[in-house]
Amino acid sequence: MTTRVWDYLAEYRAERLDLLDAVETVFDSGQLVLGASVRGFESEFAAYHGVGHCVGVDNGTNAIKLGLQALGVGPGDEVITVSNTAAPTVVAIDGTGATPVFVDVREDDFLMNTDQVEAAITERTKCLVPVHLYGQCVNMVPLKELAAKHGLSILEDCAQAHGARQNGTVAGSTGDAAAFSFYPTKVLGAYGDGGATITSDEAVDRRLRRLRYYGMDKQYYTLETPAHNSRLDELQAEILRRKLKRLDTYIADRRAIAQRYVEGLGDTELELPRTVPGNEHVYYVYVVRHPRRDDIIERLKAYDIHLNISYPWPVHTMTGFAHLGYEKGSLPITEKLATEIFSLPMYPTFSPDLQDKVVHAVREVLSTL
Repeated sequence: MTTRVWDYLAEYRAERLDLLDAVETVFDSGQLVLGASVRGFESEFAAYHGVGHCVGVDNGTNAIKLGLQALGVGPGDEVITVSNTAAPTVVAIDGTGATPVFVDVREDDFLMNTDQVEAAITERTKCLVPVHLYGQCVNMVPLKELAAKHGLSILEDCAQAHGARQNGTVAGSTGDAAAFSFYPTKVLGAYGDGGATITSDEAVDRRLRRLRYYGMDKQYYTLETPAHNSRLDELQAEILRRKLKRLDTYIADRRAIAQRYVEGLGDTELELPRTVPGNEHVYYVYVVRHPRRDDIIERLKAYDIHLNISYPWPVHTMTGFAHLGYEKGSLPITEKLATEIFSLPMYPTFSPDLQDKVVHAVREVLSTL
């Protein structure tokens, strides 16, 4: 049986009746766009995070973009983030007309090096975008202090950190706003695309609702800045409502798998994920590290195990962002990690038998290097 990093079929079989009921609920409702399911999910997702507002949108990229725009980010501004992230983080910043500015990550946990942020701040800096990568949070304390000192806003990129906590505070509830993706692989994943931006600021919430609906406050009448259609689909919202009730169970299952990896691979030369003190990791992906990463991935194919890399190309090295002017070596830790990190399978229904298969195969491959 082919083993991949992610698969949804076992989850679908286990939750099929509830998911099909979600479809019936929407189709029987009489309203297929921005109806009761979107409103219900927005209310419940905001409550989960202890914030006042949630605005459902069509994908995680627009959750970031619209969140930044609602915070006043636009052409001529700079936004500080990291290059060790999924490209949509930076694509969204670019989409506002602002310029992405990168700082390096920390070598032990691969998260934003907050010690480098102040040196990157200029008179054009408008916002900080910490990426809560792989399932755990960036240290928000120094970022809050810097934001207050320099008059900046903070948008948390929580696409990989649904339900993660830092010192008891859930990811997404610390900054001025936070963006989430519900792409199917996520800790809270839809059965298609989806996203949301949360905030406790009423003015930001109002701007977000206009931005996701052509810039309109009233149907057919555009106020302020014209925008695009970025609405969360009613069907995906109803599916997410059902799955939100199981989010903490999904997280517990992921943590159990992570513990099995520790037990099975902790005595090898493979570098396993490190949880920052005070963080509660949700293991969106289980990213490990080895200097012979490419050899390991290739040899595991003989065991019918196919892995991926998050991420093999730092954003600042991509052709589409060459205009930003980052030379090779400008973010040394990010660039080094890109040659050594890879992901082991991680999803709630990944069975103990398959976990054992992966552990056994990885141990055998490591013994042959």
